[in-house]
Amino acid sequence: MIDRREFLRRGMALGLAPAMLPLSAVGAPALGESVLEPKVRRRVTLGRTGLEMPDIAFGASRLSGDVALIHHALDRGITYFDTAEDYTDGASEETLGRALAGRRSEVVLTSKTVARASARRADLFTALEASLRRLKTEMIDIYMNHAVNDVRRVHNEEWFEFASRAKAQGKIRFTGMSGHGGRLVECLEEAIDADLVDVVLVAHNFGQDPEFYERFTGRFDFVAKQPDLPRVLRKARAKGIGAIAMKTLRGARLNDMRPYEGAGATFAQAAFRWVLSGGLVDALVVTMRSPEQIDEYLGASGWTGSHAADGGLLSRYARRTQASQCRYGCSDCVSACPRGIAIPDLLRARMYAEDYEAPALASAALASDGLSANACTGCDGSPCADACAHGVAIPELTHRLPGLVHG
Repeated sequence: MIDRREFLRRGMALGLAPAMLPLSAVGAPALGESVLEPKVRRRVTLGRTGLEMPDIAFGASRLSGDVALIHHALDRGITYFDTAEDYTDGASEETLGRALAGRRSEVVLTSKTVARASARRADLFTALEASLRRLKTEMIDIYMNHAVNDVRRVHNEEWFEFASRAKAQGKIRFTGMSGHGGRLVECLEEAIDADLVDVVLVAHNFGQDPEFYERFTGRFDFVAKQPDLPRVLRKARAKGIGAIAMKTLRGARLNDMRPYEGAGATFAQAAFRWVLSGGLVDALVVTMRSPEQIDEYLGASGWTGSHAADGGLLSRYARRTQASQCRYGCSDCVSACPRGIAIPDLLRARMYAEDYEAPALASAALASDGLSANACTGCDGSPCADACAHGVAIPELTHRLPGLVHG
């Protein structure tokens, strides 16, 4: 049996490039099934909701008009679609609405709205009704408070009054929250302890594992923050709260890894197997942009263990992105800015624009956070130059943001 420690040891011993090793590992799809046939091979029950979903689900943050892409996903067995009101300025929801015409009963739909601490019930209903119209449905299976990083948002009574009424009216079935900020664990703990959510969607990837970084760098100070995230996710699972992972590719610089990949072992598949084998979440959601990408990603469906090549692929990727990838849940750099600019939010926008190659998504994220791509213009970068304990080159990354997006 290859556990996490052992596959990392093998990856290091093989010089970080064992992608051409034979396909053999614990938790692989059953023998007799072609590893070349892309399809969903495992379905899970999402906590106490009773909803069934594939272990790898469709993230629609980049979806804009491509109905055929949704049909391709459906043909491959994907029946869970995650969107939000602000994804591609509403085009994501509209595209799903058109694509799922006549097939709505086959799928689980999740959408989201940003319900701030001051949000009012009437405004939340307005947002929900708009999503329902775009999705061409009478009901959304899971409706989430989007990108929560403020405990006050968790306890907004207007949200709960809204959710209660919307459920009674048959407009939503379950509620949840998503998040990947520095106060994620605090917000999750509040929501879980008070039994305020049915489902959580959280950033969770191999870069948050202390054992991985300890072996990769030999230095413990490179470990991502939120060491309590596994504990809180276990608490959620124990209470029957559904848990889904996002941001599993840790920046998604996929092209950087192509030269080191082999059949049955791509970087994306390695990253997914890491998440799916950990037992902390029910499933994962990832942005899917093409039929080829869907087929590649589903190569990891059905796995509950690790491929022998995974350790090397993940370690190589971590080395390549060490100085550019902001660690989810770490806000240590915020206090370094004399103007109080939310540096992690700027770095996240940089990731969307450059790594995801999605300047529109970066612009939307900046607008949502009340920031401008030019926020650091006029600053020489000295206040935050050494603010990241992980070695992220903050000034270099934030100063090139204006050239990547407008605003």
